[in-house]
Parts: sequence; structure tokens; C-alpha cells
Amino acid sequence: MNLEKQYKLLQQGVEQLPVVVSTEQQQQLMDYLRLLIKWNKAYNLTAVRDPNEMVIRHLLDSLTVLPWIKGNVILDVGTGAGIPGFPLSIMYPEKQFQLLDSNGKKTRFLIQAKTDLKRDNIAIVKNRIEQFKPTKPIDAIVCRAFSSLIDFVDGIKHLVNPSTELLAMKGVLQEEELQQLPMYCEVKKIIKLDVPLLDEERHLVILNIKEINK
Repeated sequence: MNLEKQYKLLQQGVEQLPVVVSTEQQQQLMDYLRLLIKWNKAYNLTAVRDPNEMVIRHLLDSLTVLPWIKGNVILDVGTGAGIPGFPLSIMYPEKQFQLLDSNGKKTRFLIQAKTDLKRDNIAIVKNRIEQFKPTKPIDAIVCRAFSSLIDFVDGIKHLVNPSTELLAMKGVLQEEELQQLPMYCEVKKIIKLDVPLLDEERHLVILNIKEINK
């Protein structure tokens, strides 16, 4: 599979990011993309079919949140085909990433990708969020798949401690969505993200559950 065009697109995009992505990391991202394209043809892992769009909407979109990933244990809930957790694990090999999804096809792909790409800092978890019990404290929980902030917060509130940061990746952000959040959930910061080569709104909402009300 020749992905020279996609590699050049990735290079063009990372030049616009406020982070350094090494040549080795770019190659690792392309190795992941190659597997995703291959598996997606048979298992429909993502609605994005065009390889160029995958570079932008999966790889570059994931990389925009790099500066806000804190702590050592990161949980990606509803990870699907590994977005954003897999690209983030490539950028932060020293951190531990848990990729959680209840879909068997998607977790089988992730297990294969973890094995093929030798990503020892990833753990794949096939489970529903409400049934998941972490074995160690989680420093940050990131998601890109939830339909609303209230659903996200409600789904993961049993997983957090007072210092856990919640990072919700959103497109267009509605004020009413913020107003629906429970009193025990604090909005710490809203960051407007600029995804290279994408002319669409993107936001990162950083939240904290200040009073555990499970």
C-alpha cells in the first residue's frame, strides 16, 4: 500500500502544530494509518473512508490535544478505532494509555495494531464504560465519541478522583450543552483547536469533578 501522498499530507499538517513530531513518530503514525485503512475495508471501523481525510480527521485531529494531556495514566473512552488514544500513545511513549470500547470488531483491530506496532504503553479494554473498573488511579480521561458533555460526565463519574482531568473533544460547542452539566462538574477551560488542513470548528473542553457524587 503506497501512502506517499498521505505521508506528505501528514508532514504538511504537523508543520502547523505547536508541537514537535519526530520523523520516527510520523512513520509510526503512518504505520497505524496503514493498518486502519486495511482493516476498515473489511470491518467498517470508521465512517471516514478516504485516506487523505483519515490523515486530517484522525491523525492531525488527535495531535491537536497533545499540549493538554497531563499525568501518566490516560483513559480513552469510546475509543473506536483508537482515536485519539493510539496516536497519543505514539507521541507519549512514557505514558500509559487505556483504550476502552465495547465493540468487539474495534477492540480486535486495536489488539492487532498494538501487537504489530509494538505499542507496549497501550492496554486494550473491551467493556462498557459503566462496568469498567480501573486497576490504578486515572490521571486524565479523554473522549471524542460522546454525543454530549452530560453523557460523558455521567458515564465516567465513577472512574475519577478529584485530580482527574476530563478532556472532551468537540466540534461546534453549544452553550446549552455547558449549562446542562451538573453542579459538581467544573468547566476549567475551553480551548478552540485549529486542526491543520481542516476548515471546521473544533473545541477541547477540560472538566473536573470537584465533588464526587456517584
